[in-house]
Amino acid sequence: MLEAQGLVHAYEGRTVLTVGRVALEPGSRLALVGPNGSGKSTLLRLLAFLEPPTLGALLLEGRPVRTAGERRAARRRVTLVEQRPYLFRGTVVANVAFPLRLRGTPAADVEPRARAALARFHLEPLAGRQARELSEGEIQRVAVARALAARPDVLLLDEAASAADRAAQHALFAAVAEEQAQRPLAVCFASHLLEEAYRWSNALLALHQGTPVPVTPENLFRVELPGGGGMQRVVVGPVDIFVIADRGGPATLAIPPEEIVLSREPLRSSARNCLAGRVVRLAEQDAAIRVTIDAGIELVALVTRRSCDELGLVVGAPVCASFKSVAVRVF
Repeated sequence: MLEAQGLVHAYEGRTVLTVGRVALEPGSRLALVGPNGSGKSTLLRLLAFLEPPTLGALLLEGRPVRTAGERRAARRRVTLVEQRPYLFRGTVVANVAFPLRLRGTPAADVEPRARAALARFHLEPLAGRQARELSEGEIQRVAVARALAARPDVLLLDEAASAADRAAQHALFAAVAEEQAQRPLAVCFASHLLEEAYRWSNALLALHQGTPVPVTPENLFRVELPGGGGMQRVVVGPVDIFVIADRGGPATLAIPPEEIVLSREPLRSSARNCLAGRVVRLAEQDAAIRVTIDAGIELVALVTRRSCDELGLVVGAPVCASFKSVAVRVF
């Protein structure tokens, strides 16, 4: 549906984005991940036709979009919700109704559709509130509701849940998924949270300094939670891992590499997980060392160069990997 080819974008002569190809197909959900300044917002603005790329092509339904007039027409089908969206003066329901009136929706249908969009995000109690009275998280959710009310073909979200709590984040992405279940909406969202990206996307594009980089799904394990809540012992291949979870059933465990403590002997500590193994790979990563361990499952840990030297970590060396149950993310 929406495709970018050979994008290069520069500001004041400085290249900030170089991306070979991005394709958003109907029903797809692409997550853009990367640190602040990696180019996520720039790519979303280009995909939203808010500015033309310095080089490269943007295609909608296979047709190049080049001129200012073509970009204006494309913006009726592609909607971007920015991290700090703008709401007009007036009530929340009037804000959500605005794009419907702009698109010529029959007057009798405008308010019911606007209220239905708010209901999908559990925002009905805010309908009569003044937009300027809302919290940052409420503004973000209202902006997404407003975007979906206009029924775009492509929805672009730039950290649209960054100011929301966990329950509100879940409600927001669940509402987007519900919309996709009803029609072939393409979604692309930027997030700095890898957990959020893995949970809600079916494809990832990682950016670093404006360039795509491989996404390494480090320490991710698909498991079956026994249930019961609280501390749970989870079978991961040939080993058991203790986690904190409030549900049972299928899940993915993620163990952040920086949460793993390495030692030559088992530690006496509060960490419930301590797996013995051997070093199978060492690699430099910025100022740290990535240590890959075979402990029955493959684990990646990050340590300083000094710690690596002091522990005598070389390929084949025995090592113990310890991490707390609360450090294991469950999604």
